[in-house]
Amino acid sequence: MAATNFTSEQAILKEVGRQDRNRRAIRLWLACVLLVLFGLVLVGGATRLTNSGLSITQWQPIHGVIPPLNAQEWQDEFELYKRIPQFQILNKEMTVDEFKGIFWWEWAHRLLARAIGVIFGVPLLFFVLTGRVERKLWLPLAGIFLLGGLQGAIGWWMVSSGLEARTDVSQYRLATHLVTACLIFAACMWFMRALSPHSNEPPPTRYSAKLAGLIAIMALFQIYLGALVAGLDAGMSYNTWPLMDGAIVPDGLLVQSPGWINFFENPKTVQFVHRLGAYALFVVVAFNMIVSLRAAPQTTHARRSVVLFLLVLIQAILGITTLLLQVPLHLALAHQAGALIVFGFAIANWRGFYGELPRQTSIVVGN
Repeated sequence: MAATNFTSEQAILKEVGRQDRNRRAIRLWLACVLLVLFGLVLVGGATRLTNSGLSITQWQPIHGVIPPLNAQEWQDEFELYKRIPQFQILNKEMTVDEFKGIFWWEWAHRLLARAIGVIFGVPLLFFVLTGRVERKLWLPLAGIFLLGGLQGAIGWWMVSSGLEARTDVSQYRLATHLVTACLIFAACMWFMRALSPHSNEPPPTRYSAKLAGLIAIMALFQIYLGALVAGLDAGMSYNTWPLMDGAIVPDGLLVQSPGWINFFENPKTVQFVHRLGAYALFVVVAFNMIVSLRAAPQTTHARRSVVLFLLVLIQAILGITTLLLQVPLHLALAHQAGALIVFGFAIANWRGFYGELPRQTSIVVGN
């Protein structure tokens, strides 16, 4: 009986070791996906900031991988761009060489978007077919892949809004596109963290996990507001801080009718709400840090709360500096990168309160 139990325990420990190796491989894969997603969002930000997003006026998922290769192909692509309002109203004097400057940003963004599909889809198929993905993860990971496909359609839906009557894309569709990218990023971060070893320390308070979730949601909402700011070029005006248009609460926030539309289409109102969201997030994160340090000093949770506060502080400084300097490209991209870092860390911090994903074995393994 003892020999049988020993053999059974060996088999289970061997299975646990196999799961550990598989989980490490999946975490490494998801980390690579997150890195490429991070780059994709930054290139997308540069595409918006350089007004390059309408330079490619057709959606060709396969053929579009190949850029123009000779002078005639460049001219053909430029002729397509000449048909849209952005050229006819804003860029009438643009040359083919100047067109290339905006074309490459949009082409790089679309290429990275295609690449992320391969980087996610091919390893996922390999992991599933070779039994390296636990069954309970099949549907969530497949769901992320399908959301990525939907994101491609949302991207074209966004671009198409600027091809007929507008000189830029709809801020509503831009915000939808960015938020969907962030949801994909969050899902990858969530499952990577779920498969990572966790501390066995209890939460500082019984509300800590809920507060972490609130912070993550607030960070995502700030990204949504930032997309509206970018879509309306709202950061190009009212470049003072802490006052805005000479006041703490400026006039003219509700001049459009109906009143609710100001929160989406009035650049002053959108920027003001984005400021308020930043203040609120800063206060909640500071409160979270103070509570965690008082209730559970020297714990992993307390240390994470300090890191999160410092990230939000740096992001706030970047945002104010970007505003004061009237949105230079390098600072605007740093601010966008900071937003994604804050959001990603907030998601990882939230998931950290729920422990490692349970294993498919009866043995409890200490971490």
